[in-house]
Amino acid sequence: MGRRRSAVRLLVGLLLLRFNWCLAVDGGGVAEVDGAFPLVVSTWPFREAVRAAWEVVSAGDGGGSAVDAVVAGCSACEVLRCDGTVGPGGSPDENGETTLDALIMNGATMEIGAVAAMRYVKDGIKAAKLVMEHSLHTLLVGEKATAFAISMGLPGPTNLSSPESLEKWANWRQNHCQPNFWKNVVPAGSCGPYRPINLLKALDSTKHEVEGSQGGMCNGWFQSENLLEPIKSHLKFIDRHNHDTISMAVIDKMGHIAVGTSTNGATFKIPGRVGDGPIPGSSSYGDDEVGACGASGDGDIMMRFLPCYQVVESMRRGMEPQDAAMDAISRIARKFPDFIGAVFAVNKKGVHAGACHGWTFQYSVRNSSMHDVEVITVYP
Repeated sequence: MGRRRSAVRLLVGLLLLRFNWCLAVDGGGVAEVDGAFPLVVSTWPFREAVRAAWEVVSAGDGGGSAVDAVVAGCSACEVLRCDGTVGPGGSPDENGETTLDALIMNGATMEIGAVAAMRYVKDGIKAAKLVMEHSLHTLLVGEKATAFAISMGLPGPTNLSSPESLEKWANWRQNHCQPNFWKNVVPAGSCGPYRPINLLKALDSTKHEVEGSQGGMCNGWFQSENLLEPIKSHLKFIDRHNHDTISMAVIDKMGHIAVGTSTNGATFKIPGRVGDGPIPGSSSYGDDEVGACGASGDGDIMMRFLPCYQVVESMRRGMEPQDAAMDAISRIARKFPDFIGAVFAVNKKGVHAGACHGWTFQYSVRNSSMHDVEVITVYP
């Protein structure tokens, strides 16, 4: 009997040793099968943001919560204005104004808070957390999101523009507002206001009918100096530095998962545009039972596919993070071969990977086996 117990203890010991080894994921960096918690993963080489999240989640005996770590990490990126695409002071819209989108999700409770097109409040991720904690809603938008955030104690109203963003906007105006996000409108090669092509065709038909019956007395009604311009094709100008976000996932010491996203959106967007940043399942998604995902890229395309929801559900069905990430990206690429975007995937064991299309993607990682943040490069 004693020998049998000893054999069982030896077998258990060998199994525990086996599951504490690191697993090298080809193309996806180094990941831990077990013993890797806490874990922080973020889009792009935003090292300071990951360090800020790590400081919270690794603190003390129990560490901070995954939710608090996400807020700390995304807030650091907002303050640092990561790449000019996160937080105040960047990505002006057509009117020269900067607005913010943000989302936070608690993977233990599946609660979500988000704000979109928020004006005059610089703390996007904190505003999203307030929506999650102090309302039964999921998403608040525009000036009403601003009023809610200020009523909950965030500072404001604050001008979210900066000298850099206003200079960028002025240069764009001098370049005849090119490129932009309009299509099938005129004028094609200059600043607005814009009108649909079909509307102008209808007006042109009306013009001929009126002139036929009224002579030349109404000629001035229909004058436009740009009606005969050729219609330009949609100019592709999305890249890493003008259409980006921070999306972050954290697994705390208890194994709980949280995700968050913060962005000031696409540069020179049409005012009122909301991208994938505050859309659950698009920019980020997490579930304690499965894992998490973060995304970056052309949000107007990616949000049509909810890629992060797809990644998590694929992992729920048994896919490894690498396969789940590649599957989500390939679904978009089949429909939009020219789109630019990327996702990272991490399962509940801490195994992580990434996939991208149209650009070279990087994501940042810190776990308990690392001395500092490591940046993983993913090639298309």
